[in-house]
Amino acid sequence: MDRNTLEAIIRHILAEKFGNSFQSTVQRPELIVSISARHIHLTDEDVETLFGKGRRLTKMKDLYQDGFFAAEETVMLIGPRKRMLPSVRILGPTRKASQVELSFTDAISLGLDPPVRESGQLSGSPGCVLVGPAGVVELKEGVIRAERHVHMGPSDAAFYGVKDKERMKLRIEASGCSTTFENVLVRIGEGIKLEVHLDTDEGNAVDLEHATKIELFK
Repeated sequence: MDRNTLEAIIRHILAEKFGNSFQSTVQRPELIVSISARHIHLTDEDVETLFGKGRRLTKMKDLYQDGFFAAEETVMLIGPRKRMLPSVRILGPTRKASQVELSFTDAISLGLDPPVRESGQLSGSPGCVLVGPAGVVELKEGVIRAERHVHMGPSDAAFYGVKDKERMKLRIEASGCSTTFENVLVRIGEGIKLEVHLDTDEGNAVDLEHATKIELFK
């Protein structure tokens, strides 16, 4: 166990013993709230089908979480009503199963009714067609609306007193549209930075860009 995690656990124990008077003196970890716009995760096989034999994703820019990136590559996404999104960004690295994450508004425009799911939980979800410069991939399933969630490391989890897969609340205050989001899924991992992901609809509804105060709590 690293020093930061141990210190966070000790702070949490003391906060439970002595109450809010102690917790208020503890420096909160930096909280980032990001809008996760529509995007696609692909398998190595589907990358080659869409972009050509031997092709790998090309990094365009790093994301906030270490090791994750937005790729240069985009594909066309076609829904069951033959409506399409012409250029959907791919995120890397590649995964074991291809997955499309859309907002509710995106899904309506495409004629899809995807379930709200944790990333990777694809069973029973609808599919779509992906069109790249070298080929076409027809996904039988894999389109979801990613449920709002917070990534955090063990020390952050100790600070907030939460465990993996538990639920939290996120309060965002902005002029005229302050909102509390409930059922924020907790996802804990080693080397992970504290970051909440909302989809485009959620972020726009609360005017996240002009938020004056953000609070994460149980």
